[in-house]
Amino acid sequence: MENKDLGTTSIGMQPNLAALLCYVPYVGIIIAIVFFILEKENKFVRFYAMQSIILFATLFVLHALLFPLALVPYIGFIAGYAIFAIGVILSIVLMVKAYQGEYFKLPIAGDIAEKNS
Repeated sequence: MENKDLGTTSIGMQPNLAALLCYVPYVGIIIAIVFFILEKENKFVRFYAMQSIILFATLFVLHALLFPLALVPYIGFIAGYAIFAIGVILSIVLMVKAYQGEYFKLPIAGDIAEKNS
């Protein structure tokens, strides 16, 4: 794997490692918020931080909206685990892409993150 020049960060980390940390399950959104606030220089880190915030917030809202389905046998269970599985798969893919130094835009969330990073 060739090293891509992703620039420097104001948080003192390698950009690809900082971007990867934004997608760590359960704590990724907190790390992403902190990095988005603290990182002022590096567009790569800011992009992945914002995309992570949008992704995890969307998954949280979907879980909340589908919570009433938990009362329906099997449907709520399947819907909840489907959203969980999608989140895990996306987290893994995005962690790999971030570590490799590649920009990987999700539909809608990636466009919003690109405009705001």
